[in-house]
Amino acid sequence: MTSDETGLPWWHGASIYQIYPRSFQDSNGDGIGDLPGITARLEHVASLNVDAIWLSPFFTSPMQDFGYDVSDHVGVDPIFGTMADFDALVARARDLRLKIIIDQVWSHTSDRHDWFKESRQNRNNDKADWYVWADPKVDGTPPSNWQSVFGGPAWTWDARRQQYYLHNFLTSQPDLNLHNPAVQDAILEVARFWLERGVDGFRIDAINFAMHDRMLRDNPPATGNHRRSRPFDYQSRIHNMSHPDIPLFLERVAAVMNSYPDRFTVAEVGGENAIAEMHEYTAGAARLNSAYGFNFLYSDELNAPLVVEALAEWPEKTGTGWPSWAFSNHDAPRAASRWHGECNHDDYARLIMLLLVALRGNIFLYYGEELGLTQAEIGFDDLKDPEAIANWPLTLGRDGARTPMPWTAAAPQAEFSTGKPWLPLGADHAARAVDGQNADPASMLHWTRSLMALRRAQPALRHGSAAVEVAQDDLLILYRTWNGQRLVCAFNLGSEAHTVDLPAAAILAQHGGATATSLPAFSGLIALCT
Repeated sequence: MTSDETGLPWWHGASIYQIYPRSFQDSNGDGIGDLPGITARLEHVASLNVDAIWLSPFFTSPMQDFGYDVSDHVGVDPIFGTMADFDALVARARDLRLKIIIDQVWSHTSDRHDWFKESRQNRNNDKADWYVWADPKVDGTPPSNWQSVFGGPAWTWDARRQQYYLHNFLTSQPDLNLHNPAVQDAILEVARFWLERGVDGFRIDAINFAMHDRMLRDNPPATGNHRRSRPFDYQSRIHNMSHPDIPLFLERVAAVMNSYPDRFTVAEVGGENAIAEMHEYTAGAARLNSAYGFNFLYSDELNAPLVVEALAEWPEKTGTGWPSWAFSNHDAPRAASRWHGECNHDDYARLIMLLLVALRGNIFLYYGEELGLTQAEIGFDDLKDPEAIANWPLTLGRDGARTPMPWTAAAPQAEFSTGKPWLPLGADHAARAVDGQNADPASMLHWTRSLMALRRAQPALRHGSAAVEVAQDDLLILYRTWNGQRLVCAFNLGSEAHTVDLPAAAILAQHGGATATSLPAFSGLIALCT
């Protein structure tokens, strides 16, 4: 199946809506969103004119890291529903012509996973080598200096094996030993299970943590002046992540994916060498389809050079992969709150949505962005995020971007749940609820729908090349071109007005009073060229 008359696959230039299941819709009053709740709200998602949804983890888990600590890769956690509920969600998505992408967590599991329970029993069981175990140094200390993302050493002592096990994240998230072919085989069976269940693709979590240096060499100190709030930040992580054999495993993944029609893979890759690794992981036709860039997710400000640098990292040449972009997600503060500065938050949310649809690559829309949700302030007593709790107050954490979706302004809990939500609603979120914005043709919701429809209708936006003409401080002018069609996309991301001379024959989308000759503060447009 191809996306349109271009003959390209459906995912090429797709718009993908991320749903954080705990926070989208609760169907049973326990305060936690679930799969039936998502199914009940899929018409809203389809109305956005997106191509697919990405579901964050709903697998069986003790929820120490809210689903990214998987205890059964092929089970649905009871708080989210049943496998029958998942099947019903897939069927309803099919009716609405929505693709389904799910998270896959392959670098680690929960310590309650049956694989780890067996592995930790002794050193000679069938799964003894399925995780990363190592003897202590002669003085009893951990085998290397590697540090965990969530703070403290990346090694924990296990008395039964009289060895340390590796965990790049929480102590309850032991790392799988993906050097072991049997572990790779097991992971590929997990992939086949979900592909047979009808999913259309995978977002592969933290994939550059999937293999470790077998010699367990110490990481050197970090260089440069980047922000450091955790011991993890003080090291150059060259030995506990980014192993050169990871692309070989991904070729096995791609072979499985390619045995099913029209499937899609996107890798999450962060760290010091992210762009080089993303290119490795997506090179040619025998690896993954795309990688998920972090350029915007953790940036403190948005300006033209940042956009140009991000686009330049994905040159349009044979063998180079296809990028994916997000401004917000479940791990990063909501972008409009993070960037708006001198501009009104709501105006700024509209501007950056216009910019997002103009980017070359796939685009990810995080739930609530279509409403212009603000980053919620969560008090310490309400925090759930283990990273935030461990590193308070330097790391404010991820809870403020994971608050419940507001559906009906006047309803208790904005109709997210009939019970107490697992996180409090954002203070101003009910006022931005779906029902009110549905009724207002000038709302952010209607703006988002129109922009996603525009991207779907214009091959130059969805598939075309991108050429930057101007990128100075807050002024960005770029051209998107496809098969003779040429669009000009112009943005003023700052507070000073700019005079321009754009070859605009017909304006397709416009914000903030932008015209072919003038870009007022915080304005932008997309237009057909003369």
